[in-house]
Order: sequence, then structure tokens, then C-alpha cells
Amino acid sequence: MPAPTGAQHLADALTALGTEVVFGLPGVHNLPLWEALADTDIRLVGVRHEQTAGYAADGYARATGKLGVALVTTGPGAANTLAAVGEAMASAAPVLIIATDIPSTLRRPGVVRGVLHETSDQQAMFAPVTKAGFTVTSADQVAATLHRAARLALQPQSGPVYLGIPTDFLSERTPARRPPRSHARPAEIPDLTEAETLLAAADRPLIWAGGGALRAEAGEAIGKLAERLAAPVLTTFGARGLLPVDHPCLAPNPVHAPEVGALWDEADVVLAIGTDFDGLMTQNWLMPKPKKLIAINVDPDDAAKNYQPDITLVGDARVLVEALKVEERPGIAALVGRLAKVSARVRQRIKEEEPQAADLLSTLDEVLPADAVVVADMCVAGYWIGGFHRVRAPRKLAYPMGWGTLGYGFPAALGASAAGAGRAICVSGDGGFLFGCGDLHTLAQEQLPVTVIVVDDGGYGMLRYDQDRAGLPRRGVDWDSPDFVGLARSFGVHADRVSGFGRAFRRLLGEFVESDEPNVLVVRAKMAPPLNTSPRWYRKESS
Repeated sequence: MPAPTGAQHLADALTALGTEVVFGLPGVHNLPLWEALADTDIRLVGVRHEQTAGYAADGYARATGKLGVALVTTGPGAANTLAAVGEAMASAAPVLIIATDIPSTLRRPGVVRGVLHETSDQQAMFAPVTKAGFTVTSADQVAATLHRAARLALQPQSGPVYLGIPTDFLSERTPARRPPRSHARPAEIPDLTEAETLLAAADRPLIWAGGGALRAEAGEAIGKLAERLAAPVLTTFGARGLLPVDHPCLAPNPVHAPEVGALWDEADVVLAIGTDFDGLMTQNWLMPKPKKLIAINVDPDDAAKNYQPDITLVGDARVLVEALKVEERPGIAALVGRLAKVSARVRQRIKEEEPQAADLLSTLDEVLPADAVVVADMCVAGYWIGGFHRVRAPRKLAYPMGWGTLGYGFPAALGASAAGAGRAICVSGDGGFLFGCGDLHTLAQEQLPVTVIVVDDGGYGMLRYDQDRAGLPRRGVDWDSPDFVGLARSFGVHADRVSGFGRAFRRLLGEFVESDEPNVLVVRAKMAPPLNTSPRWYRKESS
């Protein structure tokens, strides 16, 4: 029996990793991989743009916590994924980009010869937006290099990794080298005494939980610690769903609402778990540094790059939170009462400022299935959802606030739905949806359980708001909307339209999310942006 090809080695390696789904686009250089994957149980979802493959892999990774895999071709195919990879990097999504490269036999170091799809250094294109990059140097190293890249992508802090394979190695037959064994040592728990003493002495402790806490599955441990401390828990965009919506210590989102921000201002000790205090969450660091800050993080540099902690505990968030010994203290009833008042005020503010947003949020809360995954794009409706939607469980909201990539929502929803984690509900603006609307074809072909809500406000609503607020004439932000319903139907996807987020929207959305088929619901509506968008931040630079 002849030795396997490099493509077969790669397919076997992906199978050994437990890969369930791969998102990809065929190209002349990667066709052997499509043939090899056809002989496995891995589902290969063919998409219509390489950026979609990257976003879909990201959506899959966020919905499952597993490795998302995108398979693309050489040169322009690889380059088309860069925006998606950048979002995965900024949001710590474990994504593996497998890209072919020109044949090794045609490569001449230091010279671009004009080979089809040639780039002088394809791996280097990915350097700013990945944890690391690898280029296979011989066919017998395909499996070993893939295993190494996958382990690195999943290793905290997780993130995207690039794997390049010269196309001639895919057809070359060779015995595979054994993948190197991983010899991870159990992490040592640091001395927690000082942190425990500080928390025990705090009058107004507060827990700030970020995406690292969610990825470490630390929600239950954080919830128990918060109850012992009688401490409110604020979650970042990346940690939405960390605690159940009815947890007594969960503060309403987001911290950009003044009533919620007051909890931060009053805290005398903040326990920050799995966060780097980025500019979007801290209103560009206008939130004052806490009187005392304890940070739990896998990376001490990441923990200290924006606010310098008084104590840094390096390690896994769940393990360290579980190890903290703090006696139960009084005050939980008073905290529950205060948070209820804060929540009521936040909800009342929404009704007063933007009734349509209140209708959208209440409908999603009442109509969506318990296991639904909501994927929000960078749009006005998405900002409302990212900030105020009641997320019922971890990994039930994907929101591209890491890098802020417009066009994320629809393709990421394809990945989330392919994960089998529940029906995906994509909320996108008309502008962002047009970035990847060609993948309606993928939606129809794969019959993925996705409901796409396209909020059509006739242009780029957030940018229109920025121009209006600045007193500028509108330029480049308005258009005559295409027939989105007709577009979806032309691909064989059921679609309908409503005006506003009233009864008709509620009725149709209820029908759509109960369907077994993909569908698109177009909503003609304009909304003002919420407090968690930078033009509306309430903290201002002092004059």
C-alpha cells in the first residue's frame, strides 16, 4: 500500500484533534485537501468568500470553546481572511487558518518570480494578527506541524494561528512523523494570602470579569465567591453570559450606564479576572483606577498593561478563584436590592431614550429559544444587543468588539450554527450584511439553522449619527436599500419584512426561530446608538 499523501496526513491529524467542522473555499492549490477530507467524518462547509471562512471559524470557536478551522488557498485567498483573523486575535478566539502556498519547487528565496498567487512571504502577512505562524518545510511534517499549531491556538491566552503548506507537499506521498507529545505540567497555585486578606477587609468589593474568565469556565466559581463577598459582578463584552441572568450578584450591563459605573467608582477593592481593561470597556481609561486592584490572569503583562494591579495572581481563572478562601460576609440582601434598582433604572432609561431598542431587547428575551446563540454585528442594533441583551449562558453571545470588524455577524453566525449549539440569531445592519450576503448561498446549500435579522436603516446608521452630531453634511452614509427579501429568496432562503420592532416583528420572529430552515427577517427601522458607543460615553476628559 502506498504511503499517504500530505493531504491525507492533514486530514488524519484534524480527525485526531476531534475536529467536527472545517470552513473553506476551494482553490487550485488546495483541492487535494478537499479530496482528503471527503474520506473523513469532518463536515467541510464550503463558503463563498475566504473572509467568511475565517469569521465562521471564529463563530464556531466562540460558540463551543473548541478550535475553529478555516481552509483557504494561496495568496489572495489567504489575504482575504486577514480581517477575520484580526478579530479572532483581538477577541482571543482559537482559530487555525490553514492556507496553501506556492510549490516549494518553484520558490526562490528573496525573489518573487511571478508564480500564480505568489507572495514574497505569505506567513509574514499574518504576523500582526496571529499568535504565531508556521510554514511546513517537508511533507512528512504536515501532521506534526498542524498538531503544534492547534495546541498553541487553544493554549491560554487562546488566539488564531497560521499554518502554511506549500501545495506540492499535499500530493507528495511520505510516512508521517509522529506529532510531539505534550508534557504540560500542572500549574502551581501562587500564594493567595495577601489577596485573601485584602478581600476580607474590603468594605465595598467588586468583581470585574473578562473574556478570560469565560474561556476558563470560571463562572460558577466566580458566582460563589461573589455571594460570599456580597460583591457585584461586572462583565465585559467578552464575558457576557458568564453568570446566569438571575444571579443575585450580577450587575446589569453595561458599565457605560452611569448607574452601573457608580458601582466601580465606589469600590474600594476590585478583583479583576481574565481581563486587560481595554479602551472600549473603560471609556478609553477614563474610569478611575481602583483604590486597590487584584488581578487574576494567565499573563502578568496583559494584566498590567492598562491599570497596574496591587496584586497579580498568575494562573487559570477557575482554579485560582476556587482556591481563594474568603469567609461569608453580610450584605447580600442589601446588594440584591440595590442591583434591582440599578437594573430597573437602566431599563427605564432605554425605554425613555430609544423605545425601539426596548422593543427589540424585550422580544429577544421573550421569543428566543433557551439554547439560541445571538451573533451581533458592528451596527446600531448590535451595539444595543452587545450592551443590554440578557445573555442566558456562556457562549450564547458573539460580538466583535475585540477589533470591531463590520461584516462579522452573518458569516460568524454560519459558524455558530454549524457547531450544533442551538439556532443562531444574527442581528446585522444593512451595511454589514452586504459585506457577506453572497453566503446566503452557503446558508441555503448547507441548510444551517440561522435566522438573520437585517435592520435596514438605509445606510451606515452609526456613521450617519456621527456626522449629524458633528453638524456635518451626510456623505457616503445614505443609500436606496436593495430588496433584501428578494435577494434572500433568490438564493432559496425564506424571507419576509416588517417595519419597526412591534407586534409584527415579534410574531414573525417567533415563527422564524421555531423553523427548521434558515430564514431572513428584514426590519425597516432607525435607532439612536446606546451609551456603550464612544460618542455617547458619559465619562469625559477633564478640561
